[in-house]
Amino acid sequence: MDKKQKIIAAALEEFQANGVEKTKVSDIVKRAGVAQGTFYLYFPSKLALMPELARIMVGKTLERIEQDVTKKEDFHSKLHQLIESTFSLTKEYRGIFAIIYTGLAASDYLQQWELIYEPYYEWMTAFLEQADKQGTIRLPLPATRFAKLAIGLIESAAEQTYLYDSGSQQEACKTIADTYAFLTRALCADKPASF
Repeated sequence: MDKKQKIIAAALEEFQANGVEKTKVSDIVKRAGVAQGTFYLYFPSKLALMPELARIMVGKTLERIEQDVTKKEDFHSKLHQLIESTFSLTKEYRGIFAIIYTGLAASDYLQQWELIYEPYYEWMTAFLEQADKQGTIRLPLPATRFAKLAIGLIESAAEQTYLYDSGSQQEACKTIADTYAFLTRALCADKPASF
């Protein structure tokens, strides 16, 4: 692991242990085993780490979705699995997501969000365009715009369940089903499968 990666890993551990506000750069470099000057070669402040943490989590999300969704055959099963995978990741990494949102909101780095999400938007756009070409769905607007809206809906529903509400499995199952139903209706999908 190079020095930059050590700093990122140490920052994540410190943020999880102490919160973003209470974590100092000196805590991060101590945990990373690097000099404080080394930190500033890569990052101008602790909040400058937030886009890196967001990139890592978007990468994990995309990796999990690609892995889980490709196992399914038809569009409806893939869409449902996409939603389930997003919920699962949000539950698993709820603390990290909360840190990222807090850190990005408290900094000038929020504008980088769209750039960080670009690979995920591209994947979702291709997924929707393929289903549209096959006649499984009828996109009500351009695929790129719908992809952003769909990702926003799915992630918001997962975050509401695991970051703000009780996070019960029963509530998660209901919200997954509702999110799936909402998206299939919005996509004019023929004969949505029941899950």
